[in-house]
Amino acid sequence: MTDDLRGAPREPGSQWYDGEAGPLVRPYAMTGGRTRPGPTGVRFDLIALVTLDPAGPGAEDDATLGPEHRALVDLCRTETQSVAELAAGADLPLGVVRVLLGDLLELGRVTVTRPVPPAQLPDERILREVIDGLRAL
Repeated sequence: MTDDLRGAPREPGSQWYDGEAGPLVRPYAMTGGRTRPGPTGVRFDLIALVTLDPAGPGAEDDATLGPEHRALVDLCRTETQSVAELAAGADLPLGVVRVLLGDLLELGRVTVTRPVPPAQLPDERILREVIDGLRAL
């Protein structure tokens, strides 16, 4: 096989990449082959909110954290973000972010909360009656 019009030999498998793409790390390498977050039992929905745990140890202190873990911690450092925002901000697949967040949760680096489901929110009619009652005072 030859590369371009120059006739230089092409390395096997290089037809899928180019020099400008940079290093390619497969998602399973980032997660150690895992596809599910650890045994925490926490569901990482797209809208689950992730906050850096102020009581947890700093990310700089743990040499076991990979660069992807550190990127997620850095994104959470400024403000609470949803799992979807973290995946977009870190430019990682959602499944990888869920596994990495499971690691961070087990290490005590982050806390995860879920927004109140709509079924548990007060009925709009009740809220309007409360407002009307307050206005009547």
